[in-house]
Amino acid sequence: MRVAVVGATGAVGREILKVLEARRFPLSALRLYASPRSAGVRLPFRGEEIPVEPLPEGPLPVDLVLASAGGSVSKALAPLWAEGGALVIDNSSAFRYEPWVPLVVPEVNREKIFTHRGIIANPNCTTAILAMALWPLHKAFRAKRVVVATYQAASGAGAKGMEELIQETHRFLHGEAPRAEVFAHPLPFNVIPHIDAFQENGYTREEMKVVWETHKIFGDDSIKISATAVRVPTLRAHAEAVSVEFAEPVTSEAAREVLKGAPGVELVDEPEKRRYPMPLTASGKWDVEVGRIRKSLAFENGLDFFVVGDQLLKGAALNAVQIAEEWLKGP
Repeated sequence: MRVAVVGATGAVGREILKVLEARRFPLSALRLYASPRSAGVRLPFRGEEIPVEPLPEGPLPVDLVLASAGGSVSKALAPLWAEGGALVIDNSSAFRYEPWVPLVVPEVNREKIFTHRGIIANPNCTTAILAMALWPLHKAFRAKRVVVATYQAASGAGAKGMEELIQETHRFLHGEAPRAEVFAHPLPFNVIPHIDAFQENGYTREEMKVVWETHKIFGDDSIKISATAVRVPTLRAHAEAVSVEFAEPVTSEAAREVLKGAPGVELVDEPEKRRYPMPLTASGKWDVEVGRIRKSLAFENGLDFFVVGDQLLKGAALNAVQIAEEWLKGP
């Protein structure tokens, strides 16, 4: 495979390179593209230093494009890459809601990979992490209502968001007032219930992505979903507190058995030993951690649980590479 990574110098682009190398993805050539200001930067891959090229405005000489350069770039150029013969796996929101574009988490809807017309969309990081825990439970007990509160890391705003958290925390600890450019308010020692633009219904677009994308990935619009998305001062793993009402009777023991066998899920649920999902332990991990599983006090057939996943990995780079791996295997 001749592979291109578009947006190679960004936080997700760099993680894609690490995942390709760690998973020994079969490729014969690798091209790295970014904006002109990043041209000439050299990034490590399999013992070599690969130069970053300025992104041309046309088809790319590759078979597979892993794109993470933002929605406007993908909207303008992804169709040209696809017309040139490449499969495009796009990490932006540019095509997620197009009915002709598959939106894929391989552990959930692998079959959709093979319905593509040149472009496959990677879901929003928050949705992907939720889906990993919710899907096996939905299959077993059929989810009716889902209420999610997210605790989203600075990495959700890319490398600049992570840099701002570190820089402004340093400023705060040295007696200066922290500032905000990437985020709506200073993030150090703060939580911000505002991610993306507010919509007419009072929810933010980030919150509505969880609704729209879960429906599309699961192929089930009947699930009632409500989300509150909150930015917290962690670096790179998103956490989510989830409450679900199911159609079928459910126990915490039955849920643990289901999740214990779910691909891409690590059950971390020994509260008596202080073992539960945390950004500290989930960062850098391919699987998402799920724990704090308990019977809901609000829903008759309900569960509450906590899920944490690395936003840059299963929430972005890893999921994209997994889609490519499954595409190579065939239906």
